Amino acid sequence: MTGRTVGVEEEFLLVDPDSGRPRAVAAALLARDEHSPGGEVELELQQQQIETATSPCRTLEELGRELRGARAHTRQMASAGGVEIAAVGGPAAEFEAEVTPSPRYRRVAERFGMTVSDQLTCGCHVHVAVESEDEAVAVLDRIRGWLAPLLALSANSPFWGGKDSEYSSYRSQVWSRWPCSGVTDLFGSARAYRDTVEAMVESGTVLDSGMVYFDARVSENYPTVEIRVADVCLYADDAVLLGSLARGLVDTAARDWAAGREAPPIRSELLKLAAWRAGRSGLDAELVDPATLRPAKAEAVVYGLVDHVRESLEQYGDYEVTRELVEQVLRRGNGARWQRDAYTRTGDLSEMLTQAAKVTMNGG
Repeated sequence: MTGRTVGVEEEFLLVDPDSGRPRAVAAALLARDEHSPGGEVELELQQQQIETATSPCRTLEELGRELRGARAHTRQMASAGGVEIAAVGGPAAEFEAEVTPSPRYRRVAERFGMTVSDQLTCGCHVHVAVESEDEAVAVLDRIRGWLAPLLALSANSPFWGGKDSEYSSYRSQVWSRWPCSGVTDLFGSARAYRDTVEAMVESGTVLDSGMVYFDARVSENYPTVEIRVADVCLYADDAVLLGSLARGLVDTAARDWAAGREAPPIRSELLKLAAWRAGRSGLDAELVDPATLRPAKAEAVVYGLVDHVRESLEQYGDYEVTRELVEQVLRRGNGARWQRDAYTRTGDLSEMLTQAAKVTMNGG
């Protein structure tokens, strides 16, 4: 497939501009909204968060323009309701989650209890176009080892409920409490994927197939692979980078499948360790190298990812800009590093979140 489109969904925290604490006003904001440029704005599980989505984009320039437009529009909505949007992976300040009042979300809350009340997480989901379900599942089998570096690049939730979690992405820890989330084994075929999802629903544990929260999955609503492993990015530039790398991964995997190259037989237990390592230290310590399954410097693993997808990046004309974006995030750090630096400067989580809201709009 040539000309794969890429789209990005971003979840934002709605915070009080003075205290930085999450505010449960999403439904009221959306009730006032009349226009969302390029994509759409939607409610999420909790009333203290809101989600935006770009249209399917063909170029990184278009993707960046839509991401910034969606952030500007959503910020305007939020300001009208007396709050700000903050691109942080979770509630740094103390919070009490308030589930969005829909029948489905109420059923989720009834079934999963405290897992839901702790679940004020903001992620970044990337959709990349595929030609068929067969191709989509083949892609899932071949990108498994490279998802953890995407989490490390995006890690943006070091503080949680007023405390330093000592993780770069504590969102990834909270999200892992869902019994239907995380890494997957090799599927081998679209039929095996469908059978797995069907068995999960028939187990009576998840409500429906929409609750299959794999780190990467076949989208139910679009002809895409949806990569869901990342924290929401503080900087829009980093979300563009995720979009580029995700498209490169999907395209590289699809070409490998078409050429008859087997999926790397990495054990899911090792993938889980790699994901934990990425969430724990982000870019600030060693990661698990997908090529060797041994510890390696984060910078080396990230550049290894770029090299892995280089042919696809060059095909789309994205290689140079992607290298520049990688160098930028490695130089200045991800959102987790920014949050800790800002807290060191201010000594106040509320002030840090107020500054994060400004960076959400002006920093990328």
